Order: sequence, then structure tokens, then C-alpha cells
Amino acid sequence: MLTAEQIATIAEELAEADRTHGVIPRITARYPHATIEDSYAIQGVWRDRNIAAGRRLVGRKIGLTSKAMQEATGITEPDYGVMFDDTVHGSGADIPVEHFSNVRVEVELAFVLKSPLEGPDCTLDDALAAIDYAVPALEVLNSHIEMEGRTIVDTISDNAAYGAMVLGDVHRRPDEIDLRWVPGVLSRNGEIIETGVAAGVLGHPATGVAWLANKIAQHGARLEAGEIILAGSFTRPMWVSRGDGVRCDYREMGVIECRFV
Repeated sequence: MLTAEQIATIAEELAEADRTHGVIPRITARYPHATIEDSYAIQGVWRDRNIAAGRRLVGRKIGLTSKAMQEATGITEPDYGVMFDDTVHGSGADIPVEHFSNVRVEVELAFVLKSPLEGPDCTLDDALAAIDYAVPALEVLNSHIEMEGRTIVDTISDNAAYGAMVLGDVHRRPDEIDLRWVPGVLSRNGEIIETGVAAGVLGHPATGVAWLANKIAQHGARLEAGEIILAGSFTRPMWVSRGDGVRCDYREMGVIECRFV
């Protein structure tokens, strides 16, 4: 395992990369003995420094929950990161591409909680009971670590590669719609690039919410009422560049559009 000094140093490297929109060498290339617990400790130091600086935590993202994403990254277990208030956008937003590194977009559902959710024995039914509503979302990935050869340790340390999210306008309670069959048709500049359905996320997109409650219970935390949980992508990531217009059609859950400027 890493020392507290090494964890703090890596957290500062990642904070500097976030400020400069740069990329640092792989953590696992320099510290091959680093563990998943080390990576969550690095993320935790980075998170707490951001909160101390005045940023407000509004929720968490779950990553690597679908076969599509696991195959795209070579990583075989879910992970999570945190989301701050200044990273949330509405449909139609112009998103400055220079704020990110290795910019990609994923298709997801987000859930807003109406009651706290606490592990370690949380089930899908428990998660559904705690969810106020689902809303379509795009996640903007932001990777500050060189991508070639990354492991889950690198990804978790880098706040699970979270950059921003774009939320749609349609809200649905879990009892109003079969969330497993919400589709996503993702286009860039009018060309369809990726498609998928939400069942690709662990069989049901809210399964990840239960997984997250159980996972963070290991760190003495719980999910709170009002938090936004970004549940994981059911398409592969799509690369975007300055000037690209992005559109995703979720059928009865509406459409999200944004532009990278």
C-alpha cells in the first residue's frame, strides 16, 4: 500500500492536472504495488481539498457498469467518483472543450434520491424505494492520467474519469416506466455513433445505485437524500472535439443536446 505522503502527493498531481487540463504519467507505472484502497484514498484527499476550497458535492458517478464499458477499458469491475455543483449542465449547454482532457461522452440515466440509502445489504428494491426520479444524462469523461495501460487503480484515483454531466428535462418515477428498456441513440454532428439500452447496466440501471450504497458503506459513508447518482453508461464512450454537436435520443425520456465549444 502507499504511504500517506505518497497519497497526498498524487492527489496534488491530479489537482494540478485538473487546473491545467493536463495529463500525468500512470500511477500504476510508478507505484505498481498501489491498491484499489489506495486509489479511493487518493480520490478522497482530492475530494476533501475541493470541498475545503468551497465546491459543493451534489452526487456521485458510477463507472464501468456495462459490458460495453468494461470491454472498452479492459477493466472488469465498477468504480465510483464524486460530482460537484459546478459540473452540472442542462440540455442545450455549450461546454468548453478546453476544460477537459481526453474528452468523451457516454449515455446514462441519473437518479435523484428522495431518502438516504445505506449499505452494506442494500438491494435493487431498496434502491428503487429510495429513488425520487430518473432523468436522462450524458457524462463528459475527463482523464488526467495517460490512457495507455490504465488500470482501475489509475481510473479511481482520477475521480473515475468524471468531468461533467448534462441532464435532460424529462423526469420519471421508477414505477412509471420500465427503466431497463430506456434506449439511447447517440449522435455527433448528425451521425449516429453509438446505441444501447439501459438494461446493459448490470441488468437494471438502478442496480448500480444499490452497489454504490454497499461500496461506500465500506468507507463509513451513505448516500443522502437529494444526491444525484449517475448510474453508468450503456454505450461505449464517444470522442468529441471543439465544434462538435452532440445529441442523444432517449425516446420517451426525451432528447439531450449540447455543443462543445
